Amino acid sequence: MQPNNSGIKPWQWTVTIIVIIALIVLGVFVATRNDDTETTNDQQPAQPQIAQESNRLVVTDQFPGNIVYITTVQLAQDGFVVIHKDNAGAPGAVIGSVYFPKGIGPTKVTLTEKTVDGGTYYAMLHSDSNADKQFSETTDATLKDTKGMVIMKSFKARLDLPEDKG
Repeated sequence: MQPNNSGIKPWQWTVTIIVIIALIVLGVFVATRNDDTETTNDQQPAQPQIAQESNRLVVTDQFPGNIVYITTVQLAQDGFVVIHKDNAGAPGAVIGSVYFPKGIGPTKVTLTEKTVDGGTYYAMLHSDSNADKQFSETTDATLKDTKGMVIMKSFKARLDLPEDKG
């Protein structure tokens, strides 16, 4: 029998294999436990589903131009992200909208009018009241949060945005 030149002793191999098997078993246990919780609880939705039933919007300051990038949109039902110009500190004319299906993710809105440096703008969530996937200011109502407030975020168009450190 030849000596083991790798420097790893047989007991170290055994411990390593046991740890790997334990991690696999733990992973399977956790995965099946979460699946059971979500599928067997018909009375109340699982916690992740509750989070998806809310509406929210995240937008940051943008470089001036004809596209607004929305970091996160979360809609419980199909709807729209709508961009408004500023009108004396309140949302004014609509300069862009995009249909967004139920769910969560980023999106971008192509504008009919470019944003300008130093300008304030508003991103707002609207319903798709008639399910036609076409935004209408008269029929597609603004969405409100649990406190009854319109879901809206203001942002600025700025040439002096900080560089991305990511």
